[in-house]
Amino acid sequence: MNLPNVLTMLRIFMVFIFVSLLPHEGLSFKVSALAIFIIASLTDFFDGYYARKYNLITSFGKIMDPIADKFLVLAAFYMFTLMVFIPIWMFVVIALRELLLTGLRLIAVRHGIVLAAEGMGKVKTVLQMGAIISFLIFLILIELVTKGRCPEIYALRVYLWSYTLMFFVVGITVFSGMAFLWNNRRNFQHVR
Repeated sequence: MNLPNVLTMLRIFMVFIFVSLLPHEGLSFKVSALAIFIIASLTDFFDGYYARKYNLITSFGKIMDPIADKFLVLAAFYMFTLMVFIPIWMFVVIALRELLLTGLRLIAVRHGIVLAAEGMGKVKTVLQMGAIISFLIFLILIELVTKGRCPEIYALRVYLWSYTLMFFVVGITVFSGMAFLWNNRRNFQHVR
């Protein structure tokens, strides 16, 4: 197993750590969850970078990398839904888009067709990661508020920012998914 594939598997493992840390009260749990999420997100960048730079692209990586990416993002949004930070409809819209497009990409890979990520998809990923990090910062601020180390207004502002950002996340998630389907419609004709 090469380095990019190890990073992909590490990302999947880190999702379980992230999800186990998030529900616990305490500043150290929230800071650790944020750190784990950021490190896991960075493995997404580095596995692709090393795979392309050193020609270490494998069938395993083509399949597992997008699965690991979606697993990380969907796990975070699912946890935020359980914590009642975002409404369930937002999670459902994001999950349906991610699962549909990832499924189509995996089917295309099995037919030897590579459906490359588009610019709008990269913007979507950045917004999703930004929203997740913003909610994690909110959780840290809440811990600080309970200890009297942070004014409540700061936590409220971060929450309102995070929640507002989620509408942009949902919008770009839907729009980028539709654009991806439209731009790859000819490729899908070959995948039957």
